[in-house]
Amino acid sequence: MARNVVERVEHHQIAVYLAAMAAGGLVGWAVPAAGPGLAHAVNPVLGALLYVTFLQVPAAELLRSLRDGRFLSATLVVNFIVVPGVVAATFVVLPTGQALRIGVLLVLLTPCVDYVIVFSGLAGGSNRRLLAATPLLLVAQMLLLPVFLYLFLGSDLAGVVEIGPFVEAFLVLVVIPLALAWATQGWAARAPAGRTVAAAASSTMVPLMAATLLVVVASQVPKVRGHLGDVAAVIPCYAAFPVVMAFAGWAVARVFRLDVPAARAVVFSGATRNSLVVLPLALALPDRLALAAAVVVTQTLVEVLGMVVYVRLVPRLVPERTGTPPPVVV
Repeated sequence: MARNVVERVEHHQIAVYLAAMAAGGLVGWAVPAAGPGLAHAVNPVLGALLYVTFLQVPAAELLRSLRDGRFLSATLVVNFIVVPGVVAATFVVLPTGQALRIGVLLVLLTPCVDYVIVFSGLAGGSNRRLLAATPLLLVAQMLLLPVFLYLFLGSDLAGVVEIGPFVEAFLVLVVIPLALAWATQGWAARAPAGRTVAAAASSTMVPLMAATLLVVVASQVPKVRGHLGDVAAVIPCYAAFPVVMAFAGWAVARVFRLDVPAARAVVFSGATRNSLVVLPLALALPDRLALAAAVVVTQTLVEVLGMVVYVRLVPRLVPERTGTPPPVVV
């Protein structure tokens, strides 16, 4: 019975995520006083989600993925060379508000490591390769994000962003979940109880993602109230980004001569952003820049809707060699 429920939830996970965001919006709007408390829950629930994500990446598989040179190179190029170029072109037309600009930079400069795996898999992308590349993408973005912020903000960066939240986020969202996941894998390899725990934890991926989306949206909606005009000003940028990155990712995949599943995965990786992981960084900004967190969450709302479209259109952009895209289940 429990297995059937898990399979049913996974089959309808996009609908589950949309419902979670809608519920979060209602909670945040109806009970704004709950926002600060929910904001403190973001890191724990996100850490749990990343633990479960890493649990699905065997240590041996991660080491093998580092030898998948063309796919990793294409993924790194699209995320850390192409995307910053697109963001630089976008930056000049953004509203001048500092909080808005910092929020946009935080979210657009960091590649997604969680639900991108789900959406890519639904479109026939190689979610196994993306999953194995997840720790590398997380480490790379944590190291490069301060560099990119300095390039965009210059000397203003020192008065806005502190290094402490970056270090804390790296420990809480990368080091600890990855270490716990590998410890669990080791336990599962030695004992039946470990295998039971690992299987049970892996089955919580969709509920944890839904809980994360609900908590994130509910915690930030109260901040949007009274600033709807400011936040709405960045929506056209967020809507245009996946359109541009669809063709940019396709071009990079062609340059690296990737097979169809790998090419679709690269397209998804370039288009989806890491709003959930960078949200703690936005929450750590000074009070005068509190709107940056709401700007980050707004990107999530736009992106998840865009991914529903991506699941149907990317197989057409990167068709099977026969020219017939595979069936898509949403």
